[in-house]
Amino acid sequence: MQTFGSTVSQFWWMLVLRGAVAILFGILAFMWPGVTLSVLILLFGAYALVDGIAAIIVGIKEYGDRERWWATLLSGLVSAAAGLVTFLMPGLTAIALLSLIAFWAIVRGVFEIMAAIRLRHEIEGELLLGIGGALSIAFGLLMLFFPGAGALAVVWWIAAFSIVYGVVMLALGFRVRGLGRLVGA
Repeated sequence: MQTFGSTVSQFWWMLVLRGAVAILFGILAFMWPGVTLSVLILLFGAYALVDGIAAIIVGIKEYGDRERWWATLLSGLVSAAAGLVTFLMPGLTAIALLSLIAFWAIVRGVFEIMAAIRLRHEIEGELLLGIGGALSIAFGLLMLFFPGAGALAVVWWIAAFSIVYGVVMLALGFRVRGLGRLVGA
């Protein structure tokens, strides 16, 4: 049975890749903040619309076959409506999307801190994962408490967070790279 540390060390390259992609995203977001926000909004709108249409089709096909077919149909209608609202009122969508990103960052940060605590007995440097988690939580809280700073300012926060987080993940990835040799994986 593999330890958590040996499993992490096998996938060190994923941490490095994650860090590199985060840094690249951060740089691009700094270079084109307006484009970054617009793309995030449009991607969400497209996803919600396609997801909604698919759920509507499934709900209609389930009519008569399943007792709660209407729940699938209703969720599809809500999702499709969210997609349409995104395209018709992108400003409202931006605020909702920023709230979602904030909650995601907080939850992700909590789980990263939990993983760091779990790794503390297996490697040195688990503090880097804990720092990454703390950065995620701080980033999420900033977005929640200062939404009035404007959507473009939040894109700058996202860019800065991505670069700092990317550097932390790169450092962690290279640190756990050698862990497999230490734990015998």
